[in-house]
Amino acid sequence: MFEVLVYLYENYWRPDACPEAPQLQRKLSAVGFEKDEIREALQWLDGLAHTAQAGAVGTPGEPTPAASDSLRVYTTAEHELLGEASIGFISFLESAGVLPPAMREMVVDRAMAVGERPIELEDLKIIVLMVFWSLGEEPDALILDELFVDAEDRVIH
Repeated sequence: MFEVLVYLYENYWRPDACPEAPQLQRKLSAVGFEKDEIREALQWLDGLAHTAQAGAVGTPGEPTPAASDSLRVYTTAEHELLGEASIGFISFLESAGVLPPAMREMVVDRAMAVGERPIELEDLKIIVLMVFWSLGEEPDALILDELFVDAEDRVIH
């Protein structure tokens, strides 16, 4: 599923640039993705679109009143599914001011929809990227670097 999501991110600059579901399924199949993988990715994207429409989302970099006064406590199920590395990464993005609380909740919701326990950090990064994509926003260059470049591949200057 995550390979399909990355393909969509790389080939369609916004969700509304994607063709309708039947045509998109044919295109993805022609590229070589399996039917189950396509179906799973499109269902996950439908959930993302529903989540994005369900609530107002803050703008990255702009503090929200709740951001400074609140503390996110993860449920046992969320903690088991996300794992320490993913929760730490979400906290890093929040503290950097690029993931407002509403977007964080979208990330957690979509991670829970995957159902793998614990979710791989690389998969969570794709989820974060897709949340930005679904809102028509592009994270700044440093955050894109965090989302795409493996830590062992980074060059220290």
